[in-house]
Amino acid sequence: MLLKLLLGIWMVAVIVAAFLFAPPAQGFAEPEAARIIFFHVPLAMVAALAFVIAMVYAAKYLSRRDLMDDIKSSISAELGLVFAILATATGSLFARVQWGSWWNWDPRETSIVILMLVYAAYFALRAATESAEKRAALSAVYAILALPPMILLIFVVPRVMASLHPSDTLTSGGLSTQYRLVLYPAALGFLGLYVWLFKIKTALAEVRLKLGRY
Repeated sequence: MLLKLLLGIWMVAVIVAAFLFAPPAQGFAEPEAARIIFFHVPLAMVAALAFVIAMVYAAKYLSRRDLMDDIKSSISAELGLVFAILATATGSLFARVQWGSWWNWDPRETSIVILMLVYAAYFALRAATESAEKRAALSAVYAILALPPMILLIFVVPRVMASLHPSDTLTSGGLSTQYRLVLYPAALGFLGLYVWLFKIKTALAEVRLKLGRY
């Protein structure tokens, strides 16, 4: 309970800092729009991490054949997809203000759409397979094979193609100290949110599994 309370306070502090501590960023059509980085970037980072964790549990399932590993893999993939959708939505808001359009088929935008389709197909595969063991095995193989395309789409393609997005400000030193002081805690907060949701969904899944409803 204490950790949940601390996480709530942390996220409130991040939101307040995003709008009151960090100044408007110059060089944008709307300087205030730069604040979206405190939400958009952490969401995308956690989504990528969630897909990696889904792969890890998928590999564990193939080695141990423990159904809970499959469940944890699917939970992480589900959360990754949710975070990816939220990252896309926040990016679209920025695009509307900065570039005058909700969607521009920029390489990063196109990549994340393809990525979401890849993981939507993962859940379609799970829904189409009735046997728990067969579903777990097929899903595990799919989650492992989906990781290289995820890395390619998120970390490679947007960096080798011309993009409307700003360059990698996290590694190029383009962020001011004030923005870093908000962005890094924001990333930690969204990571905490992922862990909290993962634990809740895992606990519910364990109950369903014991009741034979999985």
